[in-house]
Amino acid sequence: MSSFAAGGVQRVNAGATKAEPWIPPGAFDSRSTFGLYADAKTATLWVCSNDVSGFGVPGPSSIAGSHLKAFDLASGEGKASYAFPAGPSLCNDMTIAADGTLYVTDTVVPRILRLAPGAKALEIFIEDKQFQPPNNGAGLDGIALGEDGHLYVNTFHGGELFRIEIADGKAGAVTKLKTSRPLSLPDGLRRIGAATFLMAEGSGTLDRVTIEGDTARIETIKDGLKEPTAFAKIGDTAWVAEGQLSHLLAPKEKGPPSLPFEIVPVHVGN
Repeated sequence: MSSFAAGGVQRVNAGATKAEPWIPPGAFDSRSTFGLYADAKTATLWVCSNDVSGFGVPGPSSIAGSHLKAFDLASGEGKASYAFPAGPSLCNDMTIAADGTLYVTDTVVPRILRLAPGAKALEIFIEDKQFQPPNNGAGLDGIALGEDGHLYVNTFHGGELFRIEIADGKAGAVTKLKTSRPLSLPDGLRRIGAATFLMAEGSGTLDRVTIEGDTARIETIKDGLKEPTAFAKIGDTAWVAEGQLSHLLAPKEKGPPSLPFEIVPVHVGN
């Protein structure tokens, strides 16, 4: 688990009921930590690290900007760090293709960055104004690759879902998908079937998303969650992290978060 407020990464061992510190806050020049992606193929834990002091959350260390960090999945030691382009940015979440290409969303700028296998730096894969949310809110967030080889992304404040076609390694047409109901603060997104995804909505739900052409059928699996941001599917269970972000970003209006933070098991089937 990452920590927007404290930084670092915690983990829950099999059979345990509490998380324990693993990667210390500030380790390997990290700061506030966002999306995580465990890549068993390369034994790498990918971590988004950001300076969000401008939101009133100082986080550990004084490292400026946004970075994609790679840690050893076994030891937790830092392996590599890739800076986002200069200027405003916010590394949020990532997904990895079968060939090892990594795609990562930028929530401040309407773009997706790419790290090709063996590359020394991130490059802009696509930048499109369609991803810009209204009123300069948070934009691109969850990202996943479909079995069709195309990218699927959502926008947090925009409440939209898009498909980005990929052909010969290049970004193609961008299609805004019609959802069967409005989305409210869509966040973490992971594929679980041929055309099926799981998605967390910050308004309190875990959803099953089924793509049918240019439409997306949204089915609520679990509601009443405390501002979920992400999840990990193990077997037939999704372990959903309750982020309670509004309490961190607007403490005067929302008050303190409900403690302890919890990871909630939700049966989702195979």
